[in-house]
Amino acid sequence: MRKVALSLFVLWALTLAGCQSKAAKVKQLQDQYNAEYPAYAKDCIDPVTAGSSALLTGEKLTPEQIAALEAKKKERDARCKPVADRLAQIQKEIIAAQQ
Repeated sequence: MRKVALSLFVLWALTLAGCQSKAAKVKQLQDQYNAEYPAYAKDCIDPVTAGSSALLTGEKLTPEQIAALEAKKKERDARCKPVADRLAQIQKEIIAAQQ
């Protein structure tokens, strides 16, 4: 009887330890995401809305202005894509760790 109880206790303890480490992993990933996202949003999301507001208001842009906006967009996309991919990977890891 003691062996069965001891075995069940050990199994329960290992399960509990696994859940705690799972929760710690999720917290660590969430903290990492929360630390990286504000800089990404400031550098990569806010400029998108700032540059496109002229188009949304119906303001006519010259071909030079359009070309400048497109060049800025390409530069921003090249700079921001690795960060966006990294944040997406962290999100996938968070989801996987929660399951």
